[in-house]
Amino acid sequence: MIDSKKRFSLYYWPTPNGRKISIMLAELDIEYELIPVNIGNDEQLTPSFIKKNLNHKIPVLYDQKIDAYLMESAYILLYLSDEFKALAPEHRAARIEMMQWLFFQAAHIGPMLGQNHHFNFYNKGKAPYAEERYINETNRLYSVLEKRLEGRAFILDSYSIVDIAMWPWIARYPRQSIDLSKYKNVKSWYETVANREAVQRGYNIFGPSELIP
Repeated sequence: MIDSKKRFSLYYWPTPNGRKISIMLAELDIEYELIPVNIGNDEQLTPSFIKKNLNHKIPVLYDQKIDAYLMESAYILLYLSDEFKALAPEHRAARIEMMQWLFFQAAHIGPMLGQNHHFNFYNKGKAPYAEERYINETNRLYSVLEKRLEGRAFILDSYSIVDIAMWPWIARYPRQSIDLSKYKNVKSWYETVANREAVQRGYNIFGPSELIP
């Protein structure tokens, strides 16, 4: 018989993608084993970790119930949502909408804002063309999100895994040369999500972090 307290192990580092899963688990109020994988020390490149994820990226979630290591943060959110029937709409039309915005995060928000971090936060001054390109693309994506949030509290009709997927990336806006006051809908949504107790608990599992400057 599986001990529910030991069912899940989260291989984690406090990146936006890692925090998606720690926030989701906090929202579900699930106990789990937290296994740090220090990417600053290249621990994700060790043979033992690569056996868990050939793409050597965190997060990875191990589920003892199915004896499987799950990779890709957007998929892990979907898996947990389906497994616990939570934080996702059930109606087919609403789920179609959810999948589109989840893929928008996975295909655009994550990769483009991640490139922004790389060139503008970690390596500023080394590649002016790349810096400008990714700042411009980041602002374009914020504009898309701003339009989506017009008249809405959340990205879908209610709080969902789509908000959980987006929020940790927007939480890094100071690294992205973004003035959040220019995006009033995004700012309101960001603060609403940031004030959720489970979001703060999941975001801060390694200790207090500044959520709202």
